[in-house]
Order: sequence, then structure tokens, then C-alpha cells
Amino acid sequence: MSAEALTKQKLWGGRFTGKTDPLMHAFNQSLSYDKRMHSADIRGSIAYAKSLCLAGLLTQEEAEKMTQGLQLVEKEWQDGTFEIKPDDEDIHTANERRLSELIGPLGGKLHTGRSRNDQVATDMRLWLLDQVEELESAVKAVIGVIVERADKEKAILMPGYTHLQRAQPIRWSHLILFHAFSLHSDLQRLQELVPRISVLPLGSGPLAGNPFLVDREFLAKELGFQSIAENSMWGVADRDFVAEFLMWSSLCMVHLSKLAEDLIIYSTSEFGFITLSDAYSTGSSVMPQKKNPDSLELLRGKCGRVFGNMSGFLMTLKGLPSTYNKDLQEDKEPMFDAVDTVGASLRIAEGVLSTLKVNGEKMAEALTMDMLATELAEYLVRKGMPFRETHHVSGRAVALAESLQVPISALTLEQYKQLCPLFEADVAEVFNFESSVERRAAIGGPSLKMIDRQVAVLREALSK
Repeated sequence: MSAEALTKQKLWGGRFTGKTDPLMHAFNQSLSYDKRMHSADIRGSIAYAKSLCLAGLLTQEEAEKMTQGLQLVEKEWQDGTFEIKPDDEDIHTANERRLSELIGPLGGKLHTGRSRNDQVATDMRLWLLDQVEELESAVKAVIGVIVERADKEKAILMPGYTHLQRAQPIRWSHLILFHAFSLHSDLQRLQELVPRISVLPLGSGPLAGNPFLVDREFLAKELGFQSIAENSMWGVADRDFVAEFLMWSSLCMVHLSKLAEDLIIYSTSEFGFITLSDAYSTGSSVMPQKKNPDSLELLRGKCGRVFGNMSGFLMTLKGLPSTYNKDLQEDKEPMFDAVDTVGASLRIAEGVLSTLKVNGEKMAEALTMDMLATELAEYLVRKGMPFRETHHVSGRAVALAESLQVPISALTLEQYKQLCPLFEADVAEVFNFESSVERRAAIGGPSLKMIDRQVAVLREALSK
């Protein structure tokens, strides 16, 4: 068969005599989106050509000619000169078709013992490993910005909230480090994904293994995989690594969404704790006074998009019979979209966090003496009273202050003694926000010493 005929014939076309319906061809093709894996596909093909040479199925000269041809194909992709033909179904057929155009019938030998089933699984894993490395850097960048802000702005006090009600005084640094530790967990989970992505499917054939004894250990080493798929059926059909990556993406986006929600709330006029940079805000088409936190709202909104990718793909997987089915073509678009969305979201979060302004005075103004009611209870604990009893005494002090329309710090010592005889003149020391925060010096607390500890823990994690 001529090289021209080889390039026009579909890989699976020998069994068929009729033409494919054009709509079916469009429905079946994936090149429009899987072409972004062109480099991974060529890397896998070059390694496979070398393994065919080792197995005696290609001469050294043929393997070198095939490798050079594949490198030319990759250069065309990089230069933007690769010409997609109407019959190209996917990145694998497109690359192989172009290879045969460049080197003739020899290109047809590349598919010896190989199936698109093990080829696509290999390409996806190679491509995703590269993306995980970039996402790891992006997560670290966001954590790094938070760590540096926390270290520089740890003197700023603010209200801490539960149920969106003022609860206890904390440091601004403590709040943003909360989000940093959520992302730190995401970083760990992403790193833990790598061994389960880095499994070589190539050499599994369509489902029953490779009949030519290609050296799969050589392939794994050549392509940088940590392990080899031990079962060929599993090797071509497993997409748990995609599902797990989508789960990771969903949780990471949940954390970015929660960060965005905090910053949205604190940037409102009602709070005024922070001011977003103009670079990450937009205005209103009607109300000129508006400054909208669109960057953060998009972070919050895109969380649902990524979760939708995950839930949709799990529904694709749940009823599949063993080994490869065409349903698995639905694996790429959600994976690509999640990589793009999470990557962009992390970069936006980094930009927002590095450019926002903290309004420390506004935060300080929002601190109110009733937030020290717990301190009042803890004062009595130090005098020997059980906490459950001190809680009630402190509650009565709050109620008395409310009835008198004064802060709890304005109650007299006599009034406090009427509530509990354990109160002494040093109760006045309770009503100091800085002292309250500094007393919380156990590991995990908002004291200066503990902020320094949290910063050190995260810096060490980022250095690894």
C-alpha cells in the first residue's frame, strides 16, 4: 500500500466498506481538544519506537528515521504549521498520518503491537504529570503570598467571627493563614496524587497485552513513570487518576471559593476591612460609585464548574463494562477544563492577595468589649471556678451591661463582685484586646509567637 493510501485510511478502516457519516465523524473525533497533548503523544511514540528497535522489530536506522520524523511533526506543532486533515480523528491518528507523509510506509510500523487504547492512556498521564507540576507551583505561589503578608501584618487585630457574628479578637494574619493551611493540605494531596498518575499503560495493547515482548521497564524509565500497569485491561481502562484529579480540583476550588467569600464580605462598605486593587475589580454600567469584586466572585462561581466536571465524569465511569469503551473519550474535556480553571483561579487569587490593601484602623474599630466575655469567664477559671459556672457569670455580666447600655468594661468592681465575689481589681486587665490575643499562645493560637510558628511551618513546607 502506498504512503498516500496509508495516510488516508483510518486506523480501524479495514473491516468497513461504507463511508462514515460526516456527522458521525464529527461526533467521534476528539482532535479539536486532544491536540493539546501533541507533545505527550510524540514523546510516547519516540519511546515506543526505541522499544520496537530493542525488540528487533525495527532496525537502528529505521528507529532513528522514525524518531527524526516524529521530531519534525512536533516542530510543526510548535511552529503552528501542522495541517489538520478532515479524516484526522484524534491526536494519535493525526501525528501518525503526518509521520507517514514525512517518512513513507515506515511510519505504519509505529503502531506495531500498540493500540490507541494504551496510547491515549499514556498520553493523558504524561500530560497530566506536567500540569500537576505547574499547579503545584501555582498553589505554592498563593501560599507564599499569604505567608509574607501574615509575617508583615501580624500586628493588625480584627474581630474573629463564628456564624458571621463577632466572637473573639484575632490577628488578621491568623485569618489569612487559615486559608494558607487549607491550601497547604491541597498541596500535600496534589503531591500524593503523583504516584497514582505516574503509572505506565504503554505496552498493554488494546486490552490483552503486547505480543512482541516490548520492554515495558525500558518504556517506564524512558518516559519517567514511577511504576508500570501490572494488568493490561486495567492499564487501558483505568481513569481513576482523572477522577481523583477532578476531586482534588474540586476541593482546591472550594478553598479558593471560601477565601473569595471572606474577602468579598470584608471588602464591603459595611465592613471596609480590606480594599481590592483596581486591577482585580470592575465597575457598574449604571452606578458609577460601585467597585465590584468580580475577580473574587468568579473564583467563587468557578468552583461549581469544576465540581460539575467531577460529578459528570463519575457518572460516565459508574456503569462501564470492563476495559476500554468509547465513553472514556469523555475523560479529556473535564480534565483539560479543570486544569485550565484551577490554574487560572490560583493565579487570580495570587494577584488579589498580593495587591489588596488592609485597613487596620477599620478592623480595630470593629473590636467591641463584648468580644472579651469569654476572657471574663477565663479570668474566673484562673481564680478556681469551674468553666461551666464562669460561663454563666460572664453571661450575667453581659446582660447587666446591656441593661445599663454600657460596655462590660464600664461595669464597676462593686457590680462585678455582686455577680461573683471572686472578682478583684485586676479584672480590669481583662479588657485589653492585645492581651486577649497574646494569652492564646498554645500551638495553633493567634499570639505573635504562634503566628511566627505558623509562618515557619509553611515556609518549611514551601521549601521542600
